[in-house]
Amino acid sequence: MTVYSGRFAGRTAVVTGGASGLGRESAARIVAEGGKVVLWDLNEDALSGTGDEMGAEGVCALDVSDQSAVEEAAGRSAAMLGGRIDVLVCSAGITGATAPVHEFPVDSWLKVFDINVNGLFYCNRAVVPLMLGHGYGRIVNVASVAGKEGNPNASAYSASKAAVIGLTKSLGKELAGKGVIANALTPATFESPILQQLPQSQVDYMRSKIPMGRLGEVAESAAMVCFMASEECSFTTASTFDTSGGRTTF
Repeated sequence: MTVYSGRFAGRTAVVTGGASGLGRESAARIVAEGGKVVLWDLNEDALSGTGDEMGAEGVCALDVSDQSAVEEAAGRSAAMLGGRIDVLVCSAGITGATAPVHEFPVDSWLKVFDINVNGLFYCNRAVVPLMLGHGYGRIVNVASVAGKEGNPNASAYSASKAAVIGLTKSLGKELAGKGVIANALTPATFESPILQQLPQSQVDYMRSKIPMGRLGEVAESAAMVCFMASEECSFTTASTFDTSGGRTTF
């Protein structure tokens, strides 16, 4: 991991899905580069250990699909971080069932949208006013190349990530000129605990679509997250950044 010393000095961040995968890696980099972080995650046991290990300012165990819990966590996190949240990385998400649309379980569809779309919306909605109050913010919403291209037998995940891209484009345009920048990350499949939610056949299909012929590494997407979350990302908003191994070029 290449660390840019002091890039986040004086900055504060909230990272959802911070106990594992991309959320954890991104949070660890922000801390290593001088920032203060509060982790949000549903997995309370993993959360406390991760927070202690990386030196986080605090942790909040919550379900992001619970709006009132998100509102409360935003206020509590801002207090832990000295009264401000400069960076929000929304990495929490689930894949849902693997099935064709006409057989897709309705309960899985609703759960995917509750977490991937509604939960992300609640997090953005709760944190944006805190950023506007200080005239500075960076929001990174983790989407997927599936939101651009669609993956067969993954309609809920693909549709939810398309919604994340659309929401981020709207938000970025609303905030342009106010010091708060919002962009989406659209990675191809990378090595992460979320793959445990999928059958191997689905993972193999997604790997076959990547021109580089391999899955990404979590550190590669975390590096992009940290650029998007930093002051260096100053003239791009309402956009998407790919880490797709050549799968998407638009």
